[in-house]
Amino acid sequence: MKKLLMILAPGFEELEATAVADVMCRCGIGVTVAGLDELDITGSHGLKFRVDRKLEECSAAEFDGVYLPGGMPGSVNLFNSDEVLNMVRSIAAAGGVTAAICAAPMVLARAGLLDGRRFTMYPGFESYLYGLTPTGNVVERDAAVVTGRGPGAVFAFAARLAETLDSESRIEAVLDGMFVPKEAR
Repeated sequence: MKKLLMILAPGFEELEATAVADVMCRCGIGVTVAGLDELDITGSHGLKFRVDRKLEECSAAEFDGVYLPGGMPGSVNLFNSDEVLNMVRSIAAAGGVTAAICAAPMVLARAGLLDGRRFTMYPGFESYLYGLTPTGNVVERDAAVVTGRGPGAVFAFAARLAETLDSESRIEAVLDGMFVPKEAR
């Protein structure tokens, strides 16, 4: 079974966390949810979540990929964390998948993982991109880097992430069973 690390920071976008994690689980991809500094984390809309463990308790070697949901101020909290940067870089260096949605691709830019790649993200955060320019598309996959534009992209984003993590993914059957329209994928 492929394993994905999802990192949550206070102020994360709840829909991007729960929808993507749910789709991954339905595809048979294991998801470990790690909190940046704590086990109880409040999202950007006030919903409270309890995670599996703290990020400091995770090792990059355990995972085939890492996923960063967006939201504010969650994305900035991830961006400012050296621990997150080290984890993202370690997973990428080992050939793992790196994925981020909404404003969180700013973290991948800071980690140097978007240089020379096609990527997308929520508009308005260009000052965090070190001169890089997002495509503005709903979702982008460039090699082992997957990015999404925002909450409305969760199903298309989850589909690309599942396919990138596991080429044998049953994502189409999963999304069919969830009645996700073809145009939303």
